[in-house]
Amino acid sequence: MTDAVFLDYDQRALDRAFDQRAWAVNAGEVLERHKVAGRILREGLTLRADRPYGRGADERLDVYVTHVPSAPIHMHVHGGAWRWLGKGDVGLSAPLIVAGGRHFIAPDFSALPDVPLPVVVDQLARAIAWIYENAATFGGDKDRIHISGHSSGAHLCAVLLALDMTRYGLPADILKGGICISGIFDMEPVLLSARGSYVKLTHDESELLSPVRQTQYIKCPVSVVYAEGDSPEFIRQSKQFHAALTMQGASTELIEVSSVNHFEVAETLSSLVFRCIGSRPRSR
Repeated sequence: MTDAVFLDYDQRALDRAFDQRAWAVNAGEVLERHKVAGRILREGLTLRADRPYGRGADERLDVYVTHVPSAPIHMHVHGGAWRWLGKGDVGLSAPLIVAGGRHFIAPDFSALPDVPLPVVVDQLARAIAWIYENAATFGGDKDRIHISGHSSGAHLCAVLLALDMTRYGLPADILKGGICISGIFDMEPVLLSARGSYVKLTHDESELLSPVRQTQYIKCPVSVVYAEGDSPEFIRQSKQFHAALTMQGASTELIEVSSVNHFEVAETLSSLVFRCIGSRPRSR
């Protein structure tokens, strides 16, 4: 019998658990569809592209502007296993979100292994600081900022929800809610899997960057979403994260999106934004 590496996974099974292409045979087709659709759909939108939120070449964001006065702001963090894709790959969600009266912001950030994961978290925190400080310049309400993320972006979204934003000179409650879609919330099995070849963390960093162990610091509503066709490990982690939030008394909900896989679920972002944020209670 092959030795277990994590829970009841042997090494081969654990590596497969984090390889979503093994569970979605149309992954390449869907990702290309997202890229092309985003390029087409954002034509005609008011787009303030490549706004620098820092000095690094990767520290740029796109602002899709709604014409609703003092509108809420939604920032979405793209996926790609922390090392692929970019802000241009999520533009397909912008039209409906903007038409619904929200500014939509997609940030870029550096890829692993070029930088360590804590640097990526710092970049995104500074992107939020830029949004807060510049909201008035594009007609946004700095006191109504929500975030979401898909896949590795959902992990980063959850990390940001637990982060002490006062370290960046921001209000502790700057983020009013989050949507974590098909994400990773425990870094221990990630480091034991094939992804450990480029995700390098100390034990303390792994703890701090595992949202399932940082739920006591999350004080706003969180929707945890997974696709019916996600890998069983991603589904397990989503349920575990939701359970941990519930144990802390957080305002949270668990949503399964049926009949889609890990890549297709990203196409439901706009509907999730209005379902999860539109009628949600304010942060506690």
